[in-house]
Amino acid sequence: MFLLTLILGFTACNTEEVASSNDENAIIETTTPTSGGLTAKVGNCSAVPGWASQNGSVTGGGSAAETTVTTYAQLKSAIESSSVKVIKVSGTITVTTRLSLQDQTGKTIYGANGAKLVSTNQTKDASGIINIKRCKNLIIRNLIFEGPGAYDTDGWDNAILDECTNVWVDHCEFRDGVDGNFDIKNKSDYISVTYSKFHYLKPPKAGGSGGSDDHRYSNLIGSSDGATGDRGKLRITFARCWWAPGCKERMPRVRFGKVHLVNNFFNSTVSNKCIAAGFEADLRVEANVFEGVKTPIDLMTGYTAVTAVDNIFTNTSGNQAGSKTAFTPPYTIVKLTNTAVKADVSANAGATLGGNICGSF
Repeated sequence: MFLLTLILGFTACNTEEVASSNDENAIIETTTPTSGGLTAKVGNCSAVPGWASQNGSVTGGGSAAETTVTTYAQLKSAIESSSVKVIKVSGTITVTTRLSLQDQTGKTIYGANGAKLVSTNQTKDASGIINIKRCKNLIIRNLIFEGPGAYDTDGWDNAILDECTNVWVDHCEFRDGVDGNFDIKNKSDYISVTYSKFHYLKPPKAGGSGGSDDHRYSNLIGSSDGATGDRGKLRITFARCWWAPGCKERMPRVRFGKVHLVNNFFNSTVSNKCIAAGFEADLRVEANVFEGVKTPIDLMTGYTAVTAVDNIFTNTSGNQAGSKTAFTPPYTIVKLTNTAVKADVSANAGATLGGNICGSF
């Protein structure tokens, strides 16, 4: 069934027209998406997995007309417009100035096959690809976010969710972020990250003002121990994600949140640590696969509880165990057996879809 979904999805995407990229000021094409068959051009999947299914769930831009973008100017305009509800990114777009999506509700941003957002800036103030702030009901799917490589200048991540609620990030790839790949912070809540890949292909740059010569730190949940507004928030699910080669730490590093990590694959042999339970973190680590990594689970100072069950550890060193009893998720989620995780996640995590297609869970 999943294969049939992908085949139909690719057919739907290949028949769509793409806006001309010859003129950055050209009118951005809009088309009305179809909702028949097994494709999900409207983004309304039958079952949103994980924490994002709570608090009213996620529909994104729903059945709104699509706006296809092929240039930075078109993308910036579409992201900043509250009237544009579904954005289709086509081709490779170089982000010259970090994008800002703020104070919007109900939006889908997705990539056509191979769509990529690229930043080459490693400076403190101008790095990063997109900052998403005070938004609700978002879907981000099938996009590659590529930074210039890790450099500890206290710069920006490839993507940030800041004070956002009900967001579903599905089948995305985050690589080579300056400060990190994808952070979630500042009272963000009801977030699901599924079938997404995090890694570093470029060597880290040493000598940054932040002090680390190797800042390949992928995912930070919660910005500081003093951000007490995060208490009761940061409810996040990571399901069927891949922390792939090149990741050093923060896979993720969590403060305050109730974070469910289920059916994920970790195989970065350069790792110092993978999952890190920080201040008041409440983590459920379930049916994941750790292969060739150091410290699969780091119990830091002040965590609340970590439950670790049914995980596979192959050629790892350091702590594997949880401590105390973590939260029980209020939702049900389709789970792979732990022996099926490596093959499934390594084949399907990342921007591996043909567009805005459901069928993952």
